[in-house]
Amino acid sequence: MPKRKEAEDLVRALVLMHVERGQVPQTAKKLAEMDEVVDVYSVAGEYDLVAIVQCEEYERLAEVVTEKIGALQSIVRTTTLMAFRSYKFTT
Repeated sequence: MPKRKEAEDLVRALVLMHVERGQVPQTAKKLAEMDEVVDVYSVAGEYDLVAIVQCEEYERLAEVVTEKIGALQSIVRTTTLMAFRSYKFTT
């Protein structure tokens, strides 16, 4: 059985989302149900929601962002920020 990666070794992305008016709570709940989404925040400013996505490899992260998150009809537009290095990580 392959050794599971430690949390600090996982690949992470921050997904910034514009959501249809009135759909923020429902969209946040759908995102929170996804195993790879470790945090979801409603935020003030240009975006409506921010999700932290964490996977063991880049290929899986790409699938989650483009296929799972992208499949949610209430999400109008996303901007994805890939995390290169963590200067502080808490569990």
